[in-house]
Parts: sequence; C-alpha cells; structure tokens
Amino acid sequence: MPVLKKIVVRNWRNISLQELEFSPNLNCLSGGNGEGKTNLLDAVYYLSMTKSAFGASDKYNYAHGTSVFELAGTYEMHDGLQARFGIKTAEGEEKKVTRDGKPYVKISDHIGILPIVMVSPGDSSLVSDSSDERRRFSNAVLSQIDREFLADIQRYNKLIQTRNVVLKGGCDDDILETIDTRLAEWGTRIFEKRKAFVQAIEPQVGKFYSLLSGGRENVGIRYRSDLDKGSLYDLLRENLPKDRLLGFTSCGIQRDDLIFTMDGDPIRKVGSQGQQKSFLISLKFAQYEIMKDKYGFAPILLLDDLFDKLDFDRTRNLLEMVASKDFGQIFITDTDKSRLQSIISGITEESTFYQACGGVFTRQ
Repeated sequence: MPVLKKIVVRNWRNISLQELEFSPNLNCLSGGNGEGKTNLLDAVYYLSMTKSAFGASDKYNYAHGTSVFELAGTYEMHDGLQARFGIKTAEGEEKKVTRDGKPYVKISDHIGILPIVMVSPGDSSLVSDSSDERRRFSNAVLSQIDREFLADIQRYNKLIQTRNVVLKGGCDDDILETIDTRLAEWGTRIFEKRKAFVQAIEPQVGKFYSLLSGGRENVGIRYRSDLDKGSLYDLLRENLPKDRLLGFTSCGIQRDDLIFTMDGDPIRKVGSQGQQKSFLISLKFAQYEIMKDKYGFAPILLLDDLFDKLDFDRTRNLLEMVASKDFGQIFITDTDKSRLQSIISGITEESTFYQACGGVFTRQ
C-alpha cells in the first residue's frame, strides 16, 4: 500500500515552506485552531486527488502574496519501491502533476494511485447542503476505485454542457438525438455503478453507526435517480420539448441524490446534530472499508478534529476498530496534545507527533 514518507509543502495557504517526515502508522498533529493542521492534511489529500477536500478553487490555496504553490510527496509503493509525486499550480497556467519527474498525459490518470479518505468537520455539508455535495462524494469514492467510472462521468458532464448549449441554440433534432444516444450509454453505466455503490456502503454505514450510537437507531441510504422512472434515452426524448423551452437538460444522472435516513426518515429532518455527526463519520469509515476491500490494502486515512464530533470513548473504539486489521497510515489532528496521546496509547508504538504554530510544524 502507498505510504507517505515525506512531504514538501511550498506556498500553500499559511504554510510557506515545510519538509516533514511521517510514520507509516500514526501521525499526530496538535496545535490551536488556525495554526495549519487542517491545511497540512488537505495538502496530503491534494497529492492524492489533485484537488482540495473542501472543494475550494485553487486561487484560495496560494499563500498570501504568492501566485504559485507546490506540493511534493515521497511514497513507498506496493512493490517496496519509492515514488515521488509532485503538483505545481500557478495562476494563468495549467496544473502540472508528475510522477518521478514525468508529467501525466491526463491528470485523471493519477486518481486512484494514492487512495485516500478524509474525515473532517466540513463533512456536515453532505447532510445540510444540496445534492451536488452528495454526488461529489459518491463520484470521489467511485473515481478512486473504478477508472472507467471516472472516464464516464467526465464524458457525461462535458456532453451535458454541450447539450445545453445546443438546446439554447435551437439546433435540429438529429444532433440532439446523437448526443442523447451517447448520454444514455454513459449515464446508464454511471447509474448502475452508483446503485451498486449504495448497496455496498449502506450495511457498512450501519455497522459503524451501531458502534458509535450503541444501536439505538437504524440508519440507511436511499439512491434517488430519474432513471428509476425508465431508460435515460427515453427520458431525454420525452423531455426534449420542455428542455428546449428551458434551455437546459431537466433530467438525467446529474440530478441524482443520496437520501440519508434514520429510522426511515431523512436524517437532516429528524436527526439531532450529534446523530448527524455520528452518521457522517460512519459514512466516511464505510468508505474506508469499501476502498480497503477493493484495493486489498488500507487507504491513507485523514482524521481532522475528530474529537469535535465524538467523545473520548467512542473515538478510541473507532480507532481500535480501524487499527485492528490491516493497519494503514493514519493522520489525526487535535487541539489538545495530551488528549491525542491518551487516545492513541496502546494502539501502536510507532507514531510521530508534530506541533503546529503559524504554519510551522515542529516534531515533538
């Protein structure tokens, strides 16, 4: 499994320049709010996904007064050999992603090479915000474990934009029929894979939620899609008159949603803040389990301010469950160093501690 041995971060948010080495097991970052802990975790995430875990535009990632940032990570790969991955982003230029100094032909070819899962307070948007966030979540998971899915979703999204332009331009039906045929092909595959994903992840979510809540509630996930009503091609054809009037495509998998439930009702309506937090953590740990099963090894796990969501005992139980089998590399942050030390004691002796202060990380 890929293990991050060393990272170099330059001009990334509040981090001017840091070169840090990590344990293959537990890596702990302590420090006050705003000192750079989350920024460092997001840099690790960016090296895997070529984008921020928080959906932020790259213009917000540059350190103040700079117009270029660079991230580089040295990883020990499955075969025991080391590989160096680098990302350079500059205003007005294309993003450059390299492996051992050689640029990828397509940046998307990098996705899935360094599997990763991040749990953070920002996950609350998965419950509170629009369906866009939940589609983004499922797409991010599936893109890491299924390269064909990533290609299909990229082609589908690009062609939907083309269809919308054609609708506004009033082109003839022959062009739209050709577009709809391709959309139906890709969209149907995406639909089937999303449906299978929900079927796989739902029992895992229930398992982790039971651990956190003591089994007091039953949680679930429902997949809602226009394709439940019929074939995508037929839907696109039937809705064409309306789409011409609207000037955009009113049906398709770009409208899919995941409905998170508790005892059969939407958790956003009936769940307390604590119940919603426990559900979101369960969702991310279920993602971790699915990716581990798919790859045959544990992905890198980033746990940002987990204690903000769970009490001491529940956090320790969760970490022990993760660490009990095929222990992978974990990064965890907390504002309280002593609490962090208490939580991880007995889980592993191999760990590193860094104290964050103003974007500078000092090994303890």
